[in-house]
Amino acid sequence: MNTDISSEHFETIIIGGGQAGLATAYHLKRLGRSFVILDASERVGDAWRNRWDSLRLFSPAKYDGLDGKSVPGPRHDFITKDQMADYLESYAQELQLPVRSGVHVDRLTKHGAGFEVSAGGRRFTSDQVVVAMGKNQSPKVPSFATRIAPEIVQLHSMEYRSPAQLKPGGVLLVGAGNSGAEIAKEVAHHHPTWLSGRNVGEIPFRVGSFLGLNLLAPLVVGGLFHRVLTVRTPIGRRARPKVLREGGPLIRVKRKELKGLGVKLVGRTAGAENGKPVLDDGQILDVANVIWCTGFHAGFSWIDLPVLGDVEPIHYRGVAQDVPGLYFVGLEFQYSLSSEMVYGVGRDAKYIAERVAERARQITSKALQEGEAGDDDPSRHPHGAPVLTIQP
Repeated sequence: MNTDISSEHFETIIIGGGQAGLATAYHLKRLGRSFVILDASERVGDAWRNRWDSLRLFSPAKYDGLDGKSVPGPRHDFITKDQMADYLESYAQELQLPVRSGVHVDRLTKHGAGFEVSAGGRRFTSDQVVVAMGKNQSPKVPSFATRIAPEIVQLHSMEYRSPAQLKPGGVLLVGAGNSGAEIAKEVAHHHPTWLSGRNVGEIPFRVGSFLGLNLLAPLVVGGLFHRVLTVRTPIGRRARPKVLREGGPLIRVKRKELKGLGVKLVGRTAGAENGKPVLDDGQILDVANVIWCTGFHAGFSWIDLPVLGDVEPIHYRGVAQDVPGLYFVGLEFQYSLSSEMVYGVGRDAKYIAERVAERARQITSKALQEGEAGDDDPSRHPHGAPVLTIQP
């Protein structure tokens, strides 16, 4: 590491200025701790702005607000992705949260008893770090995509904005989860459409109906997702590996609805032959467009610490037990099935903020005690903070 580069030191660095980072910041501020938020986007909320144009949140607005500020407007509205982006931006501004935008972190490593964060030519150090980002950072596309003919338009769901990007002709959506189903519903009005992938199941009611909004959504979102399917219940611990591996059920779009629009529900896309996609039953699809709704790589390779597992970072409720002072917020099923939803991230953020604040108080107390004792041990943290471990 180039030690000639000037650095700034903070008690805590939060990496990521989306809902997870802002929720964590809110609770740290309430606890009286100092911190900074580093975010790669130019504006708070850009992660939402840069999704497909017609996207609306799956949950009613009453479930979409962070602690300290509700989403404006009717409680039962399904807000747009741009409304969510603007809400997050106003949240950061009104609560005066210290967000530094346009800071793309490219490495996180140890620095004495704390951490060093590198962002291009900038360098930051801290006693603690909260990685407030979901694992959906880097688009995942199968290797055989390179064998599909160049005249066929290929987009990942992260790149898709509207049907205007597509060529005339058929559209194959690979991946039958929520993103694939939502986009299939949209493009089916303009193109012959195939939705490829296994049946992931679906919520057995319409979330926008009177019964769904007033009875079933509270029971499912507020009850089942938030309180029952957690790492502390046997049913939650059994469900968690399957959710991490396969994702959750369809929430808004029903398979019957897709069939009614003429969408052909087909099996897995297994490869490419003569430049065209091939299904697992050998059927070759003559389409003009392929949209990959195949998920993401975790995108945590910039974390140069012994915390990365095969599927997710190694943690319990967001606490990296093998790396004291490192935490995560915003992970899928971090504590419950609602953890990746706006509704659930606040609880996880509060839990992590409390762990951060507790450890910060212990660091300060220990430093004061050692200072009073005249301890000049050079092995101590350069800012006077020894390593302490907080149990989750």
